[in-house]
Amino acid sequence: MAVELKDMGGTNGSPISTAESVRPSGVGDVDCGKPEQPLLKSESYAVESPAVEELASCPADDLEELGKKYAAFVRKDVYGIMGRGELPTLEKVILGIAVVTLVPIRVAMGIFLLVVYYVICRFCTLFSTPNREDEQEDYAHMTGWRREVVVRCGRFLSRVMLFNFGFYWIRETHLSEDEHREISDESKRPGVIVSNHVSYLDILYHMSSSFPSFVAKRSVAKLPLVGIISKCLGCVYVQRESKSSDFKGVSGIVTERIVEAHQDKNAPMMLLFPEGTTTNGDYLLPFKTGAFLANVPVLPVILRYPYQRFSPAWDSISGVRHIVLLLCQFINHIEVIHLPVYYPSEQEKKDHKLYANNVRKLMACEGNLTLSDIGLAEKRVYHAALNGLFIQR
Repeated sequence: MAVELKDMGGTNGSPISTAESVRPSGVGDVDCGKPEQPLLKSESYAVESPAVEELASCPADDLEELGKKYAAFVRKDVYGIMGRGELPTLEKVILGIAVVTLVPIRVAMGIFLLVVYYVICRFCTLFSTPNREDEQEDYAHMTGWRREVVVRCGRFLSRVMLFNFGFYWIRETHLSEDEHREISDESKRPGVIVSNHVSYLDILYHMSSSFPSFVAKRSVAKLPLVGIISKCLGCVYVQRESKSSDFKGVSGIVTERIVEAHQDKNAPMMLLFPEGTTTNGDYLLPFKTGAFLANVPVLPVILRYPYQRFSPAWDSISGVRHIVLLLCQFINHIEVIHLPVYYPSEQEKKDHKLYANNVRKLMACEGNLTLSDIGLAEKRVYHAALNGLFIQR
């Protein structure tokens, strides 16, 4: 469901203003001693530039050098780069056992849970007219028992799905808010959750935690089973093919939804991944400004996936290989840090890049993440280079 939104604000490079203290009020710089690492400027390479061919043809000896340039996407688990590393005999035995025991059970249970929730969503939306506006369609604005059933069942079944994937325990930390801030309840309410992006599993966690709306490709709405679920979530669909003169664009629709969630506690909250793509979980990429255009408070959430054998991060590994190895993992872990609501200052309301950058700095500080200057374009270049190396072998 999560997609990279180029039209929701570019990467930010504006300086952070100085202030008297580090606090989630949105006023000033956040400095916790974590070094910012400009590994590679996002404009250095175009995805289809000659640099891709050059990198893809580089010798295997340059793998370490590539890892330094694209550190935010480098896998460090026992399965190696792209999940194709040479495995020791013991690991092969463990995988073999898991393939014939865990994988069939988890696949069957996953399909069962998906079908069950599909039936629930289909039942709750019977004889209900979806909300249609600006070529969007959703059931997230339903009220009464229908909405209550969809949300409660969605949260519960999402958590069961995570349990099915081996996430038996979720360690959550809630950082306390400044009790001395005198802010009305309405002004306190965040309009959007901003989270770092490590894996497609992030979506399952957030569904189980707060059941927010996401941004998704238009094709998701037409998928079997998943389509109706995405509409019940209230997904905002990307429709780049639309040419109508009154179309607001994804950025405008998302901003309206954020303001609505801020003003109305019954409205579905939005969740955005401002990095625009996934990392290996140790870095934080530049933030796009789409989540901050509404000038309302945001709720930062940091996800970590501690591991010993297989990393659940979806960085430089194919989707199929990632799912298979994830299902073969007996136990997986999630650590979540819920930061206090971040209230933008007047200066940040006038400068959305400053707002985004300050939230990013705070999340990097509290989550012990390293700031990186690279982004989706460099990730594609890195993937092309890795595929070239494996083809040579």
